[in-house]
Amino acid sequence: MEVIGKRLRALRNGVNLSQANIAKKIGIVQSCIARYENNSGDPPFKVLIWYADYFDVSLDYIFGRTDKPQGKLYDFQPKIEDNEEMRLFIEMCFDPNSPMSGKLKDTLLKMMTGGDEK
Repeated sequence: MEVIGKRLRALRNGVNLSQANIAKKIGIVQSCIARYENNSGDPPFKVLIWYADYFDVSLDYIFGRTDKPQGKLYDFQPKIEDNEEMRLFIEMCFDPNSPMSGKLKDTLLKMMTGGDEK
């Protein structure tokens, strides 16, 4: 991928290191760095991880998934499966005589349906 080579070169140039210097730090030969930066060879994961750690950037940045060096901020929002069995389980877990239990139960049921109560 072309973006990987560009990012690796930009990171190296950003701290004024030569290909030979980077290669020495990683423990590989300079010609490998040239191949990676020119997109004529794919860097192994070990090298990509080294770049991410050394330059304190995310692999998402190196792979071009984001332009933010700190990485793509993933917002995980799991979906709760809406089924009758889960509904019965929620009903069973709360005391129907307690007002607080009722509110908690209603909140869980709303979450299960994506905010729409059935």
